[in-house]
Amino acid sequence: MDDSQFSISLKRIENFLFQIDFGAFGNLLTDEPEPLGGGEGPNPSAMLAAAVANCLSASLLFALRKHKDDPGELTATVTGHVQRVERFRRVTGFEVQIRLGVPGSSLPGLAQAVSVFENFCTVTQSVRHGVPVAVEIVDSDGVRVHHTAGEG
Repeated sequence: MDDSQFSISLKRIENFLFQIDFGAFGNLLTDEPEPLGGGEGPNPSAMLAAAVANCLSASLLFALRKHKDDPGELTATVTGHVQRVERFRRVTGFEVQIRLGVPGSSLPGLAQAVSVFENFCTVTQSVRHGVPVAVEIVDSDGVRVHHTAGEG
């Protein structure tokens, strides 16, 4: 079993503004939007969304590079949904669109890469135990080359 661990620390600055210390990588401020906080940084839901999209993008890049394919500029957009569930607000889903910087037809290993990359995204596989995550990959010509319905 691969047992890895990591540690970060955070401290409250004021109200709902927190400083997260990533050690050698520096600090990041997070905050809740108004009226709770001042909106001076991303809130925890946005941080989770960023982690999902980043992990999926990195996993796709890794899978493509295994086939010696270069996706060019890789961009991602993630939309998160927060709704009231019973008495509490919950993240109820994410939709991630990853955009390749080149036509899919120029990537010989694309089909093989997209068939496995989601399995290697630690964050998404963890989040999916409670939150549906839909994933779409679109190439530079706007052609959808992959789609996974939201699963959670």
